[in-house]
Amino acid sequence: MQQIIQISTDKMNGLYDITNQVENIVQASKILQGIVNIYAQGATSAIMIQENWDDSVQNDVITLFKKLIPSGIWKHDAQDNNGDAHLKAGIVGPSETIPIIDGKMGLSTWQNIFFCEFDGPRKHRNIAITILSD
Repeated sequence: MQQIIQISTDKMNGLYDITNQVENIVQASKILQGIVNIYAQGATSAIMIQENWDDSVQNDVITLFKKLIPSGIWKHDAQDNNGDAHLKAGIVGPSETIPIIDGKMGLSTWQNIFFCEFDGPRKHRNIAITILSD
């Protein structure tokens, strides 16, 4: 089973919680045991599993990347001024795979799935959700 989630982003850099959308797709699949893969379709975006208690961790992730990978100093900036976004997305990676256990995602209490925007804001960002049964 495969489905595309579409979201919009309102920041240049931000983490967007997509856990509920993915969980709804997992439940609709009626698969009890298997895996779900979440894949960001875009070279300047990524998928991350991170703490969901409050937004301090997500804000820290963005702050860390801004310090480690500043904007405006990369060769790719000559093309479209987003060299930092490509580097950030490459480090995080485009996908995460989560086990499905008894019909639910095998996330811990404090884990959620985040779409990472590094080149926003964007009206449309596509995320492919692929579910495989065992």
